[in-house]
Amino acid sequence: MQTPPPVGVEKAPDLTAPSDPSAHSATSVEALCESASAASGQAISPTLYNMDLAPTKRAGRKWSGYSIFTLWANDVHSLGNYAFAIGLFALGLGGWQILLALGIGAALLFGLLNLSGFMGVKTGVPFPVMSRISFGIRGAQIASLLRGAVAVAWFGIQTYLASVVFRVMLVAMFPTLAELDKDSLLGLSTLGWIAFVILWIVQLVIVSFGMEMIRKYEAFAGPIILVTMAAIAVWIFIEAGGAIAWSSDNALEGPQMWLTIFAGGSLWVSIYGTFVLNFCDFTRSAVSKKAVVRGNFWGIPINMLVFGAIVVVMAGGQFKINGTIIESPSDIVQTIPNTLFLVLACLALLILTIAVNLMANFVAPVYALTNLFPKHLNFRKAAIVSAVIGLVILPWNLYNNPLVIVYFLGGLGALLGPLFGVVMADYWLIRRGRVNVPELYTASLAGTYYYKNGVNPRAIIAMVPAAVLALLIAFVPALAAAAPFAWFFAAGIAAVVYFFIADRHQRLEDRDGETIAVASTH
Repeated sequence: MQTPPPVGVEKAPDLTAPSDPSAHSATSVEALCESASAASGQAISPTLYNMDLAPTKRAGRKWSGYSIFTLWANDVHSLGNYAFAIGLFALGLGGWQILLALGIGAALLFGLLNLSGFMGVKTGVPFPVMSRISFGIRGAQIASLLRGAVAVAWFGIQTYLASVVFRVMLVAMFPTLAELDKDSLLGLSTLGWIAFVILWIVQLVIVSFGMEMIRKYEAFAGPIILVTMAAIAVWIFIEAGGAIAWSSDNALEGPQMWLTIFAGGSLWVSIYGTFVLNFCDFTRSAVSKKAVVRGNFWGIPINMLVFGAIVVVMAGGQFKINGTIIESPSDIVQTIPNTLFLVLACLALLILTIAVNLMANFVAPVYALTNLFPKHLNFRKAAIVSAVIGLVILPWNLYNNPLVIVYFLGGLGALLGPLFGVVMADYWLIRRGRVNVPELYTASLAGTYYYKNGVNPRAIIAMVPAAVLALLIAFVPALAAAAPFAWFFAAGIAAVVYFFIADRHQRLEDRDGETIAVASTH
């Protein structure tokens, strides 16, 4: 049952006005917490609450079904996803088999993303705060920093990959710039540095205006990406004489074919394992659960089938033309003979990569840093810190070092499945969606989510066997056959263990966060 605000509280202070991003001090956070405490009857802690971590008011939320759809219109059509799906063609899957693999993954993702998204709609809180429910007000730092560390590294890497496309576009427009691409400074040419820094600044500017600007950018980029990818597919289809190869020369059959199909579907879910974890960062501003379902339906199963069709045409068309298998659409773009069309295609790929980077790799570390230092960092300041980290790690060197990708990023990524399992089991199976939102922001020893010294030891214990298995599968060659299904093993084991060891005697109270919520405009 929902608990009403305490009796005797005068008119609640106005917490709905957007904060001035440039004015974020410990004093202003202290004052904000005093107002929130008076409004809710809870002792709201400045170490847990600020304008960016606070729940969003239901009135005024702007993320519609179309907003959610455009997230997927961009992210599904990322260059990395095309490389993965075309890789299935290279492994020996034919057209209908690729579509089936992607369809299996899409069906699973649709369900998982709805479960994750509904949590954001109900509570209005970002992932670092959401993870306080299961891990505790301090233990949540483990979850958010793991997610943020993976994301900030990939932010830098994706920015570097986009800068490579940018360099192709610049040289096509100004051929004399090719001379600046021959030297090397810290592993990158002069032109490479120019391209990287420009894209780095563009992304930082967009994010500095907050989630609302990200929503607008995603809405702008989505249709451009769909039209561009469809146009590239049509062009390659025409170049192939109006016919495509439906499979490569090493087409799989029998049990091996089916194993590869299900492995492809499972890996498709694993690719989004990071995003299903912090989907609430976006759906906390969704207008309703129906908007999340509609956006996910058109953006996941429908959009992914369109994506699959484009993959089949691109890979099959190029294979019919010269018997080679491309690695990504950028391979096709570089062969476009017309300079204008080449530049437009490169520009579209840049718009796409920025859109994907913003949603998948920038938002998570920004919220993680804000959660770590809520008295000193707001969304804009955390974005600057995150971007600087993404620059100083020299991501092109990380990308070119297989040991870093496999052991560091691969190891951290393997731990995200167990995190998801614990969070989902706690919210849906143990609590059945009952959350006392104001208590997510109190450091009181008697608080619902204080657990033991701010950490839920049962959540940590549940993660251990799942994390061990995930790391073994990731790094032990003898277990390589299980690698495509590692995310499901890890998430499933963590969820089952937590379900059996969770505290069944804890107080389960359902109370929304409207009394301490802020307007969904920050």
